[in-house]
Amino acid sequence: MRGMFPMAVALAAVAAFAQDVVQLAPDQVKLVFENDRVRVLHFHEPGHSKLPMHSHPDYVAVAFTTNHSKYTFPDGKTSDERTKAGGVTYSKVMTHAYENLSGAASESIMVELKKPGAGAAKTTLDPVKLDPKHYKVVINNDQVRVLRAKYGPHEKSVMHEHPASVAVFVTDGHTKFTLPDGTSQDANGKAHDAVWADAGKHLPENVGDKPTEVIVIELKK
Repeated sequence: MRGMFPMAVALAAVAAFAQDVVQLAPDQVKLVFENDRVRVLHFHEPGHSKLPMHSHPDYVAVAFTTNHSKYTFPDGKTSDERTKAGGVTYSKVMTHAYENLSGAASESIMVELKKPGAGAAKTTLDPVKLDPKHYKVVINNDQVRVLRAKYGPHEKSVMHEHPASVAVFVTDGHTKFTLPDGTSQDANGKAHDAVWADAGKHLPENVGDKPTEVIVIELKK
């Protein structure tokens, strides 16, 4: 029986590590939306705040603030990390605790990936090739391709194509999307929000009077 107690403690610890950060810290982490491909979370951590040990699948994070963070892992090791506002990072599945080392609030969007990628999605109208002025590759691996899209006032793109994606708005934006059949749709994006987009073709135009910036996280099949 003596051997049972350490095992029970270890199992309890593993279970604790796997806890959902939304349930652990609902005042700091909010669910934006969830479907069969992704779960999107909004983090807002006050200065010097902490998050207890929790787990994530593979994910992409978009920082809206300049952050100084400490991560503690189950083996006791730590990592001190700094990110800039607008920075985008990709991380493999992990368990960690978090501490905001700065006196300023930290804000970010995390896109958790539910399904493993299996190579590039099949698209023919690549915005990076067709419109390199507005689209730059930030990250490209077997799970995702992440693009930074930046448009000046009243600038437009060309018809192009994305696979299923999550769009994270760095700034506010008022965009007109012209579709292949000639119809159009208006969309108003709010800074620090995120939306899901099914695979499809469109021609975007910034119809606003200010520059707009969006991070497009393309999911690979």
